[in-house]
Amino acid sequence: MIESAAPTPASTAFPAAPVSPSPEWSQAGLRQWLMYAGVGCVAGAVIALQIAIMRIFSEGSWAHFGSVVVSLAMLGFGLTSAVMCLARGWFERHWSGVITASLVAFAPLVVVANLAAQQLPFNPIFLVSDSAQKWRLVANFAFYLLPFLAGSFFLGTVFLRAKSVFGRVYFADLLGSGLCGLLTLGSLFLFRPDNLVLVPVLLAGVGGVLWFGGLGSRQGMVALALVALASAAVHVWVPEALKIATLSVSDYKGVSYARKFPDSKLEYESISPFGHLEVYSSSYLHFAPGLSDNASLNLDEMPANAYLGLYVDGDGPIGVMRELSDKDAAYFRYLPMVYPYLIANKPKTFVVQFGGGISTMLALHSNSSSVTVGESNPAFLQAFRADGVLKTFTQDILSRVNVIPYDGRLYLANTQERYDVVDLSLADSAGLSNPGGFAIVEKYSYTQEAMQHYMRALTDQGILSVTLWNKEEPPKSVLKLYATMAAAARANGDTDIAKNFYVASSYLSTVTVLYKKGGFTAAELAKLKQHTAAMSFDEIYAPGLPIDTAKADHVFAEFHDSIFSSETKAPDSAEPDAAPTEDGAITVPATLLSQLAWQALVKDDWKGFSQRYLFDVRPLTNDRPFFAAYVFPKDLPEIADRLELFQDEWGYLLLWATLAIACLSGLVLIAIPVVFGWRTAFGRYPGKAQTIVYFACLGFGYITVEVGLIAQFIQALSNATVSASVLITGMLVFSGLGSFVSDRYALTARVTLPKVLGLIGALLVAYSVLLNPILNAIGGLPYAVRLVCCFALIAPPAFLMGFPMATGMGVLTRLNKEHMFLWAWGVNGCFSVIGAALVPLVATSFGLAAVIALAGGAYLMAIPAFFGLLKPIAVEGPIGV
Repeated sequence: MIESAAPTPASTAFPAAPVSPSPEWSQAGLRQWLMYAGVGCVAGAVIALQIAIMRIFSEGSWAHFGSVVVSLAMLGFGLTSAVMCLARGWFERHWSGVITASLVAFAPLVVVANLAAQQLPFNPIFLVSDSAQKWRLVANFAFYLLPFLAGSFFLGTVFLRAKSVFGRVYFADLLGSGLCGLLTLGSLFLFRPDNLVLVPVLLAGVGGVLWFGGLGSRQGMVALALVALASAAVHVWVPEALKIATLSVSDYKGVSYARKFPDSKLEYESISPFGHLEVYSSSYLHFAPGLSDNASLNLDEMPANAYLGLYVDGDGPIGVMRELSDKDAAYFRYLPMVYPYLIANKPKTFVVQFGGGISTMLALHSNSSSVTVGESNPAFLQAFRADGVLKTFTQDILSRVNVIPYDGRLYLANTQERYDVVDLSLADSAGLSNPGGFAIVEKYSYTQEAMQHYMRALTDQGILSVTLWNKEEPPKSVLKLYATMAAAARANGDTDIAKNFYVASSYLSTVTVLYKKGGFTAAELAKLKQHTAAMSFDEIYAPGLPIDTAKADHVFAEFHDSIFSSETKAPDSAEPDAAPTEDGAITVPATLLSQLAWQALVKDDWKGFSQRYLFDVRPLTNDRPFFAAYVFPKDLPEIADRLELFQDEWGYLLLWATLAIACLSGLVLIAIPVVFGWRTAFGRYPGKAQTIVYFACLGFGYITVEVGLIAQFIQALSNATVSASVLITGMLVFSGLGSFVSDRYALTARVTLPKVLGLIGALLVAYSVLLNPILNAIGGLPYAVRLVCCFALIAPPAFLMGFPMATGMGVLTRLNKEHMFLWAWGVNGCFSVIGAALVPLVATSFGLAAVIALAGGAYLMAIPAFFGLLKPIAVEGPIGV
């Protein structure tokens, strides 16, 4: 243990316990554990702050900017380590003051930074066109970096002071982070997003009280408690007194429009880890997904006030349809989701995702013999079941159907039931990615494996109906959907898929793809064609539909030039010219392109089509479940001056910008101690390059596993928030245990750690191959069992991953490489920044399995680098790398 410079209770850091048990031993041991608990709470406050900022960004903007927020936190660690490397002696002499100042500053900085950032909100939609938005973005990140720096200086100084027992302190850090992360996620049931910053404030206050309790300073305990409470009071009362926002929601988000309608009324609201749900009523709300323009011409009267708007974290609306009278029921015929019911007689229906209930309402009004719905978001089910406006508005719709309270995809993958109609319609409020949004979102309900499950769950003449938003020009998402469904049909054994599909669309609105097991009959096709013509929809594909291939080259060239030509048209005129068909009708290029796509699919020549098209339209799989990353990486330099054409890809492009910034900032922070303190700090330290590689591999590997597994575990858990809570808690807690146990093997590290690193690498490589089918099998179990299984899957690699960091830092301490100790911590943090930004880029290009395998490779690469840490300090003279 570390002895303090002055052996007084107020200045003792992690005091050593006497050998014999005694009252003094009990008191010293209690103090020691109080200090460890304080470290855990402060580390947990840092995690809680990350979650709070992500929730604030999600509510106020279109994205949680998760990789950016993680990068901010890690950047704080990197900057702190660089400063402490240059002034190590000063920090060793003034460690008590630094820790006190950091603890006192953290909570006020959280509150002040958040309030300041909310007075300068940035709008990602205008990042390209408005230079002021770029400065607002920089200001936001600068404000939010400040509390992370306070937390980093506390942890860095504690690590420096307690370096001889680093494994135990690191255990407290990881365990506290994991448990407090779980606590923070639980607090989402209690705190609105605008008040979630109170959680890190209070955790920091508790951590400070525990820390000073360990030091035996009652004065310090009282002071830290008062600072935390005062900071919380400032957050609650000052904004109200000054009439300033604690969370500024963009004026361009859906909920902002709803709030400004003259007769707008908030009908329902709930908060939970599954999102901030708001339901508004207004006569101005007209949510008609894909409704035929002919409805207003043919119906005597459109249903009045037929919809409520449901918003999740401000995004929406997701339409909630009221129960229509028999008089108004003809309205359903003009919605695209009605297609399967035109040819199915009293079908047994399964709705894959309940959402706002429109598809379910349509199924009930289409003479379904029974309707079963799946819904993975319990907050949605609670909203419709609770006594109130939604239950009344829909005439208690959930009481009229069979409810599967988890993902319908998982249910169909594991049930023996068979259905006449399986419907997956408009599961997203406004499309598969929002303008300016964080586009890298897992869509497991649309993958090839999911489609195969839907098709297998059909009766012999059953119909799978998928309706998707089709608002993109040039087309992207719909082409991926086409390729995915065709690949699923072939994978299920359909050798000739030409007779199994029918596709119709409404330009820049929706597209509906029908798959019929066994193929459509001539009579069924006649009904579908007649309805398509009556609705003025576009017929994209039908068995035997003639396709004009003569214009193919022209269409491909026009779409390419609309983006990459040196004379690119403005966004509102980027659409190529419409082309007349043989019968004189006008076919817009997007429609003709989709028809060419289906011709390629039925001929099993999607590779040839893809090579001619300007975007990446490979099928979705469980390994690559993303409606995103359409721009090929090789084309990125060519679009840098025309980003206004890629609003739905800004989330993806932001990741590339984040990666570039992370790499640049990481290299700078790593270099600062070397440039300014090479001779004094590192001149006599051999193995510097290997030290960099070792801790870089650990930082990169750990964050890559964590972020990659969060994305993969959604496959079994169906919810990103639950997946994140399981992964964050499981990884940190089990790694903390591994760090604690690693102390026992400190003296045999030269032999033990290479074996541990090799085992980690082997496990991760095996996971990259085996995890997908395992998670698919787990998905059919009861939810509580799924959670246990997921924790069990995390435990082995996470436990072993706690060894390398603690062991490596311990080696540096025993060899008296004090400067390397702090530098290594910074290198680890900087490469965590890089890893967080790189994971989604690797996943979209190569798949989630490649992400886990890449992490395994990083741990294997750390094996030879570890032996560089073991090189003793040279006796005299500077030694090069």
